[in-house]
Amino acid sequence: MNQNVNEELLAFLKESVTAFQAVNALRRCLNENGYEELTEGKQWQLKEGGKYFTVRNESSIIAFRIPEKDFAGFMIGASHSDSPAFKIKANPEIKENGYIRLNVEKYGGALLSPWFDRPLSVAGRVIVRENGTFVTKYVNLERNFCMIPSLAIHMNRNANKEGVESVQKEMLPVIGSEECAGMFMKTIAECAGVKEEDILSHDLFLYIREEGRIWGASGEYISAGHLDDLQCGFADLKGFLSADKSNSVPVFAVFDNEEVGSLSKQGANSTFLEDVLKRIAFACGKDHAGYMQAAANSFMVSADNAHAIHPAHAEKADPVNRPRMNQGIVLKYSANQKYTTDGISAAVFKEVCREAGVPVQEFVNHSDIAGGFTLGNLSNSHISLNAADIGLPQLAMHSCYETAGVKDTEYLIKAMQRFYSLTFTDEGSGKYSLK
Repeated sequence: MNQNVNEELLAFLKESVTAFQAVNALRRCLNENGYEELTEGKQWQLKEGGKYFTVRNESSIIAFRIPEKDFAGFMIGASHSDSPAFKIKANPEIKENGYIRLNVEKYGGALLSPWFDRPLSVAGRVIVRENGTFVTKYVNLERNFCMIPSLAIHMNRNANKEGVESVQKEMLPVIGSEECAGMFMKTIAECAGVKEEDILSHDLFLYIREEGRIWGASGEYISAGHLDDLQCGFADLKGFLSADKSNSVPVFAVFDNEEVGSLSKQGANSTFLEDVLKRIAFACGKDHAGYMQAAANSFMVSADNAHAIHPAHAEKADPVNRPRMNQGIVLKYSANQKYTTDGISAAVFKEVCREAGVPVQEFVNHSDIAGGFTLGNLSNSHISLNAADIGLPQLAMHSCYETAGVKDTEYLIKAMQRFYSLTFTDEGSGKYSLK
């Protein structure tokens, strides 16, 4: 195990408290590695051997490299930047019963109980008026700003038997006493370095202040917020940056809004990936038929974390397909196509892992328990690709504090490094090659 990888991951997670902060951290890393940022609203001039990325909505990002000769297809690694959380509504302050609380709504399928009685902060972006333009300012208060207090057991004897009944009533965080009225937007403006009256709108979220940790009798586990899915995004990036040259275009993609269905202009169920791949193909001299040929010779790894078998609830898992932390990357299957993995893509990804010297596990939902879905099949609604859905095994998915294995991030880095160094080719008649 490379201890430095886990320390780097924890540093990345500490910074990436919302999708906006995550993508900005990825942008900075790509800049430091010589990648040029392209704007979708301007013409792209791509050069052989060039390294580029583009950002949509400041919360999704796609990076790629142009080979030094005509390319065969695209090798794509995709993950997502968002996590279940609480989004702060417009006109956020509620004054009642001597307190000021923030008016929030649930974003994604959050596990609610872990949010109680923890110091929380606020981060995201504000849009401000600046010299006649609309400008994004990143915001992260980075201090213990608010908390969601639970109701004492004396006042609710069924507290350990019942869940949250009303997000609107029970999950609004307290920021202070009623004397603090008007302080929220003033504090946000000060953090952004702007006047309060110049803030036109905001996308702000709560996040927990507890930092990530490595723990366990042998230091075998890592716990932090946003492991789903920034652990995969981090590993994909490390593999992408360290891969060898190939006859394909390596593509690193991180999409927002996976936790709410991906149906946004920056989600996996948007045209973002399709738009970028077409612009690459056309800028490199391919016509539409050439683009379609390249797509047929492409492969996607959709990386979104997977459920490890739970120590107290083994009955929730499939009888035989039971992923464990620190035992390798998980291939995910679904007969109902909630995951894209099929016979071909499973074989291809297993070969990638074999060449990388990385162990592989398999996940299928318990047949009586409905599972979720992820990026691969949504992206395939816009561009048809051979694709495998994979993930790293974890506990407490969709909690604000999740747990994974310390070995598994490095496994995915090695697999993606090998993946991005290869070219996938559809030879016809059910025959495929990976070189």
